[in-house]
Amino acid sequence: MSFAEPRANPVLFGHADAEAEMVDAIRTGRMHHAWLITGPEGVGKATLAYRFARRLLAGLPAADSLALDADEPVFRRVAAHSHADLLTVERVFNDKTRRMKTQIAVDDVRKINGFMSLTPAEGGWRVVVVDGAEELNQASANALLKILEEPPPRAMLLLVCSAPGRLLATIRSRCRRLRLAPLADIEMAGLLAERLPRLEADQRGRLITLAEGSPGRAIMLAEAEGLRIASLVDRLLAELPGVPVSRGYEIADLLGRSETGFSTFMDLLRAGVAAAVREAARGRADPDQQRLVGLRPLDAWGELWQGLSRLQDETERFALDKRQAIVAGIGLLRGSA
Repeated sequence: MSFAEPRANPVLFGHADAEAEMVDAIRTGRMHHAWLITGPEGVGKATLAYRFARRLLAGLPAADSLALDADEPVFRRVAAHSHADLLTVERVFNDKTRRMKTQIAVDDVRKINGFMSLTPAEGGWRVVVVDGAEELNQASANALLKILEEPPPRAMLLLVCSAPGRLLATIRSRCRRLRLAPLADIEMAGLLAERLPRLEADQRGRLITLAEGSPGRAIMLAEAEGLRIASLVDRLLAELPGVPVSRGYEIADLLGRSETGFSTFMDLLRAGVAAAVREAARGRADPDQQRLVGLRPLDAWGELWQGLSRLQDETERFALDKRQAIVAGIGLLRGSA
């Protein structure tokens, strides 16, 4: 079962302290003109941003919550992309390449200034959500900085960002920071039991481990055959250093033509390497992780992780052959061993 897209999702899992901070800001009137909402992918950042936006557009909360009933007119208009006082800026589809753009264009950011300078259509706030702010390029980041330096009254900017280190320091310094932490395992267990009741308990437990506290990632993995692909990754790492190059072709055949198979495989492969190195550095690695990390020095595994990241990024960015990319990734693993 998928989550509704953030702008149409009435439910926020966890993050009660972050929500309370926003409620307090509304009630006391101590509103900063810009908020930077950070945290891992899929943890609920955009859901919280739209939850905050809806409440600003609808009026003061009656309870200690930003929740708005899904039948409320403001909720329905936000979900339908039709509220006059809300603007969303994000990566868009490129009609020429037939793919999503890799960055947020400067022209889209420039629309914010004109939008915010207008009088609110309904007498309240003008709200802008920049979803995926880490995808700003140099020009679009500078355009956003100019807006932050001279914010108009009754205008709110909400930046949703999974990698705040990629933002300009001057942008970060002009925002009120709100970091969403990964959910605890017990919270994840309750959520997945509700959302994925047909999975066995051990399968949900494996998803909790793979998702690392991110509800969105857990649901995505469940829908993208993440458990099956995780088994392929486990087998691959267990066979090092003797894994044959042909294993890449076998894995590519098993993934088939799935649109998400390559990304899921590479994400889980990098996560498996990172987890083994992290636990080894903390002295908490299990026997399989200890054996894997012992194949070469810890700093060399960091270089491998970077290599796998570049390989995935370039393959997806330039629509390269995913089958060959998998083979190349296994080549990197063999070299690391």
